[in-house]
Amino acid sequence: MNHNKKSRPLKSLVHKHNSRLKKLLRLWSTQTFTSLPERLTNIWQQLMSSYWFIPTACVLIGILLAPIFVLIDQQFDRETINEVTFAFTGDDNAARAIMTAIAGAVLGVAGTTFSITIAVLSMASSQFGPRLLRNFLTDTPNQFVLGAFIGTFSYSLLVLKAIHKRDVLFGVPQLAVTFAIIMAIICALLLVYFVQHMVHAIQASHVIQGASNDAHKNIQYWYKDHCNLQHYQDVTHPDVQNFHNWQATVIYAPSSGYLQHIYIESLIILANDYGGVLQLHAPLGTFVTENNVIGHFYQRPDNHESHMQKTKTPHLAVKSRAPDSIFWQRLDGSIHFESRPIYSNDIEYSLGQMTEVAVRALSPGINDPKTAVNCVQSLTTCLSVMMRHQPPSPYHFYTSHPDDNVVNSTNSLSPKYLAILSVITKMPQISEFMDVSLGEIRRYATADLMVLKALCQAMTDLSFACVNDAHYQILLHELILIERAGIENLSYAELVNDLQAMCKQAWQFIQSNKDHHQYFEYVSEFSASIHQALQSQSS
Repeated sequence: MNHNKKSRPLKSLVHKHNSRLKKLLRLWSTQTFTSLPERLTNIWQQLMSSYWFIPTACVLIGILLAPIFVLIDQQFDRETINEVTFAFTGDDNAARAIMTAIAGAVLGVAGTTFSITIAVLSMASSQFGPRLLRNFLTDTPNQFVLGAFIGTFSYSLLVLKAIHKRDVLFGVPQLAVTFAIIMAIICALLLVYFVQHMVHAIQASHVIQGASNDAHKNIQYWYKDHCNLQHYQDVTHPDVQNFHNWQATVIYAPSSGYLQHIYIESLIILANDYGGVLQLHAPLGTFVTENNVIGHFYQRPDNHESHMQKTKTPHLAVKSRAPDSIFWQRLDGSIHFESRPIYSNDIEYSLGQMTEVAVRALSPGINDPKTAVNCVQSLTTCLSVMMRHQPPSPYHFYTSHPDDNVVNSTNSLSPKYLAILSVITKMPQISEFMDVSLGEIRRYATADLMVLKALCQAMTDLSFACVNDAHYQILLHELILIERAGIENLSYAELVNDLQAMCKQAWQFIQSNKDHHQYFEYVSEFSASIHQALQSQSS
């Protein structure tokens, strides 16, 4: 009896641990492997955004190469190595002196390189903004140069340790010393390249181009070249209109921070496992405070038609379930918050980098409107790409293709495509991107005619990318704001008249250029009169 009483707590403890293990395995399988490629991509981006990853890899390579070259040295005859013209053939004292000189020299140059990098980061932070520091820290050539220096240093130290007198035949690893000399020469060339590279890296045009490339990568990630007709047929599903009437459970933010990653595939499986629809109201990159409402989970009614498809379509819940502790744990693993904004697939973050450069260029301390104009032109290119491409849809479906259908041995099932609404996300519109990019620059360039005219030119350039009337209305509304900003803030009437004339010509051009067969060129009244006078004199 006593033995049974003692074994009961043990059995209950084992059962408790087994249940926890099953839950852990379930979480691991659904949260990690569902969106594994995207998660690995995010991990790789975080590693590459750190300044230590490539230099650390170079140090490890140097530590591995040193014993390998020493071992190769021991496999060759000394006379064979001496026949190589560029191979090192000195004694142990010469080898030790060379390795010591190389180790000391590359370590000193590495310190100088690091000092130059810190100085450039300090200047970039004050001139371009702290958010642009990531572009300098993730600069692969910069990291590789520093890694080559400290990698050569670690290699030289280990080879120096292998030089000794007691072994007459193999006391000097000649090939290892020769490779160290070659690496020292390469490091000298890399130092020249590093100086030249940093001179180009601190140029405003180079910084703007780098930020523009990041924005284009994110745009290509979200915006597609072709329209998915099947998806737009799925959007007409009755659930899209009716899910707001279902029983809803509020989703609160687990912590304060920036919403940096949303793993859609994991959320789709989670929604289907619990027989409902997940709606996230916070878009990517939004800052939320703890316990803020960021979404809702809508449970399907028990008589919903999707519950009848269990025998035909796998991975669907027979009956809706209310969210439990496992649901919240899986949800917490499918959306990722950070205490600070980091590089992700957020388009607004990428556009904000160029906007920040333009705003700082317009500040009285820097006063560089040319840089602001370059930012306007780069932002125009990004916005035109978004206008021409298919915008991302906020609706995400669980799809069952004919190959997924189950066929009974007695009853053959005809192939049928099935789409079930699972996740709804918040996707910013092109008008919002316009406001946080060109609109933000307009608010800071109210007294600068050059930048206001560049914004006006940007509206005419974007008119070639318009595909519907809503796009034209966005451009015309922005033209009104540009003109009003100039009227209220430009210093004297001639500048106001010049801007008003350009805005009027741009307005007429946008309204009449829906066939995209014209070219916009602003000609002021004064320039037109001078041109006419010159033409009359020449004739």
